[in-house]
Amino acid sequence: MSRTAHLRRSRGALAATLAATALVISACGGSTSSQDKGVQAPVKAGQKVDLRFWSWVPGVDKAVAKWNATHPDIHVKLEKIPAGSSGGYAKMRAALKSGNAPDLAQVEYQEIPSFLLENGLVNLSKYGADKDRSKFVDWQWQQGVFDSTVYAIPQASGPMGLFYRSDLFKKWNITPPATWDEFAQAAQKIHDADPKAYISTFPAGNSAWFTALAWQAGAKWFGVNGDTWTVNIDSPQTLKVAAFWDSLRSEKVIKTEPDFANGWYKDLQTGAITSWVSAQWGDAIISGNAPQTAGKWAVAPMPQWTKGSNVSANWGGSSTAVLKGAKHIPEALKFAEWLNTDPASVDLLLQGGYGWPAGADAYKGSSLDKPSKFFGDQKYNEVFAQADKSIDTSWKWIPTIDATYQHLNDGFQAALAGKGTFVSAVQQAQKQTVEDLKRKGLKVSTGQ
Repeated sequence: MSRTAHLRRSRGALAATLAATALVISACGGSTSSQDKGVQAPVKAGQKVDLRFWSWVPGVDKAVAKWNATHPDIHVKLEKIPAGSSGGYAKMRAALKSGNAPDLAQVEYQEIPSFLLENGLVNLSKYGADKDRSKFVDWQWQQGVFDSTVYAIPQASGPMGLFYRSDLFKKWNITPPATWDEFAQAAQKIHDADPKAYISTFPAGNSAWFTALAWQAGAKWFGVNGDTWTVNIDSPQTLKVAAFWDSLRSEKVIKTEPDFANGWYKDLQTGAITSWVSAQWGDAIISGNAPQTAGKWAVAPMPQWTKGSNVSANWGGSSTAVLKGAKHIPEALKFAEWLNTDPASVDLLLQGGYGWPAGADAYKGSSLDKPSKFFGDQKYNEVFAQADKSIDTSWKWIPTIDATYQHLNDGFQAALAGKGTFVSAVQQAQKQTVEDLKRKGLKVSTGQ
């Protein structure tokens, strides 16, 4: 699981992604095969192997314990690290630079291009990883495939929906908003009914969430044209989303507090925040931090920009990657495959709330495919199962996405301090992202 955004599905999108990857690889100064020229042989039967694994996935400790109990010859030592954007990736990159990286690590989908640019991932196709393709949802599988080479085993994603307090919506005679216009109307109605209550918050420090909203609106921030990256963050679709939240902020019908912070958790508990547009993994966040609200929540599809449409987006998504310098690559790959496909492992990860599983058949018959008492006996994951089929998977990532996120965070936070708007923050991030890519020696153009 993670909090930050993600992904694709069509053959055309895949072709474009491979072209984009060629740019990343060329920027590394060589071909994909230059990253790990030799092929390690598996250890002999009975020989003990120790693997180091860094992750912040909820429930992964139980899955690792299960592996160690059933695979005595390959022992995995888990180190829980901060979420990637909260220090995990900085720790990984420092370890890669010093030559002391773990054998395996959790890497979010949007971060894979940047790790490739830094020559930090092992070519897993050399070790037979291509055989695993049919075990996974195709578009998630493609997140770790670049230049026809596998670099990561998919783990989970984050199709989005609307979590809402069904008891309060019923009390105030509010129907879950089917459109963003209805969302704005509901925001006003909620705040009128209770001046201490708000429909949601705009988390100015979490631009990955905003990215997912732009994605749902039809934005395509990044693309490839020949040997050139295209950057179109300030597209009409994105500016529409930014202006929408600017309007709600000016009308004072939303909060602007950080998400995943103590104040925000308290607001989930008290009903000061009555809904959350979030990924499927948000269920564990709510139930784990507001247990006293059990039975008072429900899930609806994301509000739509066009009435009658059915468009979702993805927020989050992670893979298990083998990092450069791994001493036992065949065994590391074996563990990564097991972690993300073994039913017992997946069930333990699901119990921890790690996200929407990447396994091709993981949803049906799993704990996800059952009514939930916490969510009012709703079989709420049906909403996310449909959302997973309604994502524009032509979305692409650039190798400098972390910098883009920071530019947006800075701009949004400045807007809250009275310096600009969310719209101007997007416009400034466009200019800054173009410069970021140019500094990496990559060709860049603007527009789609």
